Amino acid sequence: MIMIKYLFGFLFLLSAATAYPQTHHFTLGGSQFLLDGKPFQIISGEMHPARIPREYWQQRIRMAKAMGCNTIAVYVFWNYLESSPGHFDLTSGNKDVTAFIRLCQAEGLWVLLRPGPYVCGEWDWGGLPPYLLKIPDIKVRCMDPRYMNAVARYVSRLCSVVVPLQCDHGGPILMVQLENEYGSYGNDKGYLKALHTLWTSHGITVPFYTADGPTNFMLEAGNLDGCAIGLDSGGSDADFEQAAHHNPHVPAFSSETYPGWLTHWKEQWQHPDTAGILHEVDYLLSHYRSFNLYVVHGGTNFGFTAGANAFSPTQFQPDVTSYDYDAPIDEQGRPTSKYFALRNLIARYTSHPLPQVPAPVPIMTIPAFTMQPYTSLWDHLPAPKHTPQPRPMEAFDQTSGMILYRTRLIGHKSGDLTITEPHDYALVYLDGKFVDTVFRDGGHWTVKLPEPKSKEPVLEILVENMGHINFAQYLIDRKGITDRVTLNGMTLMNWETFNLPLTAPPAANPTAAPPTTPAAAPGSSRGLFFKGSFDLDSTADTYLDLSAFKKGIVWVNGHNLGRYWYVGPQQHLYCPAPWLRKGRNEVIVLDLHQTEAATIRGVTNLY
Repeated sequence: MIMIKYLFGFLFLLSAATAYPQTHHFTLGGSQFLLDGKPFQIISGEMHPARIPREYWQQRIRMAKAMGCNTIAVYVFWNYLESSPGHFDLTSGNKDVTAFIRLCQAEGLWVLLRPGPYVCGEWDWGGLPPYLLKIPDIKVRCMDPRYMNAVARYVSRLCSVVVPLQCDHGGPILMVQLENEYGSYGNDKGYLKALHTLWTSHGITVPFYTADGPTNFMLEAGNLDGCAIGLDSGGSDADFEQAAHHNPHVPAFSSETYPGWLTHWKEQWQHPDTAGILHEVDYLLSHYRSFNLYVVHGGTNFGFTAGANAFSPTQFQPDVTSYDYDAPIDEQGRPTSKYFALRNLIARYTSHPLPQVPAPVPIMTIPAFTMQPYTSLWDHLPAPKHTPQPRPMEAFDQTSGMILYRTRLIGHKSGDLTITEPHDYALVYLDGKFVDTVFRDGGHWTVKLPEPKSKEPVLEILVENMGHINFAQYLIDRKGITDRVTLNGMTLMNWETFNLPLTAPPAANPTAAPPTTPAAAPGSSRGLFFKGSFDLDSTADTYLDLSAFKKGIVWVNGHNLGRYWYVGPQQHLYCPAPWLRKGRNEVIVLDLHQTEAATIRGVTNLY
């Protein structure tokens, strides 16, 4: 009877511990962070659950912990969670923010939450939802009431799941970032205060921080009194003196310390020097400065999630699909030499041995298999929408993919065709024959239209959205044809528009014959779909080598791996094992220029 009594007592204590998890108090000291009243040095590694297949979350988190991190910084991408106004998904797949944060806690790690509403992150439109661009004169990251109403809806919904995850509620979240690098964009302190009020009114009780470059004007415009000062990056006495000059009453830390860097199309892969990051991290550790490695693991911009940069009206630098970032943990989850160098450095400053490095995720090759053309974009056009002049895709409630514009030429039939402005990559056709391409970057948007043979020739312009700009002043970035099309100065009117969001490829009928329409004939450079398959006895990660193709996107068993482009640097696309299956695997490619059958193989590296 006594034993039963003790057993019931133990079970009661166990259930009480579960119902009332241990809470912690994280505060901003004068110059240090305090956890339960004691100085605490944040050693954070950033990774983004949206960029990592959910099946690999735990492995990536354990890799960061084994490198010496005690915290994980987490970007939350608003547009990934709210696809259209009021339609949220915070539970499926790798959109389950709660599950990722709880997994960090289960692995004994704290969390820095970076929820935006704007985050940058080389992500499509910096995390802002492109549905806002349907409003012709919308202004973002300011007190435009239409923008703020959408922000309020997002904050309310996100807080409903993250409030219980704060450390003073028994969760792992220590701090929440307020906006992101605002001093690089605007100077509306009222906007920052409104965001602060929104978050606190919906239950955020942990401290806030801002993140800006270590310059006076950025800190003055981007910081808010009472928030910790994040420096992007902070790696010297001068950087931290700049923060102290701005506000000496709150701690400063390096909110983005860069072990790697991003890569755009047409560039070489970025490989920052390891010695530089070791020097910076050694400074931070030896001076007991908190820091966040951006990123410890990058992951992948699957589908249409990659963003772009632009620092002038005619510049456009779209990001590649891979977000490997030359990070310590590579895209496939493997430790790099940079990983071991940082692990050895951090271990010198810790009072406990670091965990064992997790076993690598298996990776495999796949023998070459042939991809055959089976249909064309032109064989699957939806009903057209009629407009006097071209309108961008957001006007039609489309936010990604491609868009086709069609009109008949009356008056001028040949000469200088100018697209103002093409966002982002356009293919021009006259009577079904390919003429030329126009890429947004550089401002050269005119092509020579040849003399047609027909009386009223058909002009078609297919435009690919390569990612909304995610940084700096040119954020308002609608896609498709954003103004007008002229021929020898004459404005062309009366357009048909075909929306092609490409949420899924057309079904690949294995018995279907190759496309035979004149528009899809070899040499026409039409957008062709190719199909192929391979069989597996077991699954593992792989990279699909698209070097035999030209420019397009790839689906494997219905999963969009992202974009490839012959201009480089990326022609290998990461395919995680959870997206493969034993037996037959189906691959579909949409290529904008390829017209003949070609092969794909599975390789073990990004490059």
